[in-house]
Amino acid sequence: MESTENKVISRIYGKGRGWAFSRIDFSDLGSIEAIDQSLSRLAKKRQIRRVLRGLYDYPKFSNFLDKELSPDIDQIARALARKYGWTIQVSGNTALNILGLSTQLPGRFMYYSDGRSCRYQIGKQELMFKKSSLKDMGVKHKESALLVQAIKAINQGNLSEQDKKQIRDYFQPSQHSKILKDTRYVTSWVYEEIKDIFKEDK
Repeated sequence: MESTENKVISRIYGKGRGWAFSRIDFSDLGSIEAIDQSLSRLAKKRQIRRVLRGLYDYPKFSNFLDKELSPDIDQIARALARKYGWTIQVSGNTALNILGLSTQLPGRFMYYSDGRSCRYQIGKQELMFKKSSLKDMGVKHKESALLVQAIKAINQGNLSEQDKKQIRDYFQPSQHSKILKDTRYVTSWVYEEIKDIFKEDK
C-alpha cells in the first residue's frame, strides 16, 4: 500500500515547480497527523521548502543562478486562500507586478479578500490581504482575473505593443483561447484589448 508521504510528493510533483500548498491540499490522502508528518519530513529532506508556518512550496530552481528562486507570491496568496477558505481577488497594481508591466518595485503584493485583513512577510516581500466586498468580474479563471485587473489598472488606450507582447509571452499558448472565451462578457473595451493581445491565435 502506497504511503501517505509518497502520495503527497506525487501530487506536489504533478503540480510542478512554483506550486505552494498547505496540508488542506492533501486532506483526501490521509489523516491530518500523517499529512503533517509527511510535509515535515519532505521539508527536512529539502524536497519542499517551508515558506510560512504550515505553508510550503515546491521551489523553482535557476540553473543559471544555481539556486532556488524566491517563492511565487501569487501561488502563496492562493495557497493561503485555500487554507483559510477565503475568496481572493488580485489588486490592479499587483496584477501589473505579476505580469511584469509595473515600474514600481514589486515588494508589496495586495489581494482583496472576503476573509480578514492581514499581512505576511515573505523574505523581502510583503503580502497583504484587505477585507473587501469583492466585485464580480464575470470570469471563472484566475488567469483571466489577473489579466482583466491589469488592463483596468493601465486604463483604456494605454497598453503599448510591448506591454501586449509581455502579456502574450507570460501566458502559456494553451491558456490564450481559454482566457478569450472566459472574458467575453467583461467590459467591452477590456475585452477588445484582450482580443488584440491574443490576435495571433485567431
